Amino acid sequence: MKNLQVQELTLAFADREILRDVSFNMNEKTRCALAGANGCGKSTLLKALTGEIQSDSRKVSITKGARISYLPQSDIVLGGKSVYDTAEEGYARFQSILDEIKTCEERTECGGNEAMNAAERLSELHETLIDSGYWDRKSRIETILMGLGFVVSDFSRPAKEFSGGYQMRIALARILVENPDFLLLDEPTNYLDIEAMTWLEDYLKGFNGGLMVVSHDQEFLDDLVTEVYELFNGKLTRYAGNYTKYTETRNMEIEALEKARKKQEEEMEKTEEFIERFRYKATKAKQVQSRIKMMEKIETIEVPGHLKKLHVSFPPSPHSGNDVMVVENLEKKYGDNTIYKDFSFLVSKGERLAITGRNGAGKSTLLRILAGVDKDYSGIVKDGAGVIKGYFAQDTEKTLNPNNDLIEELETVADTKDQPRLRNMLGAFLFSDDDVFKKVKVLSGGEKSRLALLKILLHPSNLLLLDEPTNHLDINAKDMLLEAIKNYEGTVIFVSHDKHFIKNLATRILYISQDGPEFFTGGYDYFEYKLEEKEAKWKVERSKEKEKVEIKPTSSFQEMKAKRNKIRSLEKELESISKEIESLEHDISILSAETEKSEVYSVPEKIKSVMKKKEEKEKALEEKEELWLEKSEELEGLNGENN
Repeated sequence: MKNLQVQELTLAFADREILRDVSFNMNEKTRCALAGANGCGKSTLLKALTGEIQSDSRKVSITKGARISYLPQSDIVLGGKSVYDTAEEGYARFQSILDEIKTCEERTECGGNEAMNAAERLSELHETLIDSGYWDRKSRIETILMGLGFVVSDFSRPAKEFSGGYQMRIALARILVENPDFLLLDEPTNYLDIEAMTWLEDYLKGFNGGLMVVSHDQEFLDDLVTEVYELFNGKLTRYAGNYTKYTETRNMEIEALEKARKKQEEEMEKTEEFIERFRYKATKAKQVQSRIKMMEKIETIEVPGHLKKLHVSFPPSPHSGNDVMVVENLEKKYGDNTIYKDFSFLVSKGERLAITGRNGAGKSTLLRILAGVDKDYSGIVKDGAGVIKGYFAQDTEKTLNPNNDLIEELETVADTKDQPRLRNMLGAFLFSDDDVFKKVKVLSGGEKSRLALLKILLHPSNLLLLDEPTNHLDINAKDMLLEAIKNYEGTVIFVSHDKHFIKNLATRILYISQDGPEFFTGGYDYFEYKLEEKEAKWKVERSKEKEKVEIKPTSSFQEMKAKRNKIRSLEKELESISKEIESLEHDISILSAETEKSEVYSVPEKIKSVMKKKEEKEKALEEKEELWLEKSEELEGLNGENN
């Protein structure tokens, strides 16, 4: 088994200590997440492990011949090579073997012992290449590229022609092609759509090496990792379990930390009061000096910022009608490219509609149409009675005043009663301390996006249209936003690739793919099941360039409304049946336990009575399971009609 052991890794920038005696072990079975607040040094640690940043001191032991590959979070610049050739660089480690093969082939022509030795070595080298899968590299490279969302016609295009997000995908493909023993990934899902993310997750589950990943996608981490390393104040601490288990354990620790910090503050306050009271009394000079020295030695208890419970709430939503948005026979084109055709649907009051699918499929376009920003379409897009919109686009930061500081910018939209809470709200969106007095013009793109999102949330509305609202938020801030939207009284339509966010918020999912738009109302698990079915189908289709599939006409919104009412009724019925099944299973479990008790099985009347009840419960359970299956098939049929 290959191992990577790191001990006493230390790194400081000027007088700031980033990493303090960091130590951990990895082997080829390791699946771990690296967690911590933004700016705590996670990326620095990964770079130090690979030697991209020189650490001040470290002891690293790695199994001979083991390889480490690292995907950085940003700053990837690709050259003029094609997409395929760039990915093929992952096989560069075999160049020395290919060079030696060429040398051996030349030596075989010399004759004598030299030729025999060369032929023997040549056989060994070819065996090495065969065992490594080198000769099958074309198939593997194509599989990885297509899994990450590229089509065959992309393979020959220069990598530098692609957007920054797709260049990151190419770099990720190259890293996966390398097939290292230890894989370090820094935010690998940042630029992936939901299909590419699903493919990557499946790929990493089957990866035969150690994995350390930094990610703000909680669902992605929960599905992959079995341990979490937290970086806080330069120190690394290990927690067993997935990310959710880590937060549960950490929250209990933080609760204790909060109590200890409160007690410490009270004690420090009393000590400071003593010092101030007796500072100038000669009789107390010794005690005062003792307490001053004690205060200097106290290490202030700190609570990790990335796990502090954050809270933000929306202003009350104005009243709106039950039909919030009506779309009939929508058609949208870009030149000869048809994005939507005969597309109809209805959004009801209180709904949380998630829009997801492949990048470039038209998700943001649809949101712009619904927001009234894009009017270049045919068909009907109508707001319901009393609808007031709040629209967050990925370029909404352009609406900010660059000369305002953050507080001033929020004051332009905040209600009077909210103004005392603005600093706390900015803190919830990762702006702390003196950051709130920065000018908007000095903020990074991500910071501007967060500020623009907060402005949208402060503005009273009853319909929120949000395009990738979680893009620049860490997991804790995402949870804060998730809770705020759950408590929001209005309606929400949002574009997202964040599985955790969709799973915990969406009441309905609109999936936009090459087959056209499809609605899923059976919850995220049902959507994921159907997505896996599609993935199996597309494994064959992706290898061929096909003409764009024309989107099928959908029913009128009146028909869809009736169908959705039926679907909701079935969902409630299934939920009720599921609870009855759980209750029956519980009763049967109790009765089974009863039959094993001596005071029951030794008395014929008692055992007979218990067995009779158990048989009745089992029969009822069988009937309920049959009913559940029948209703599930009916629901799947209705959902299938939307395909």
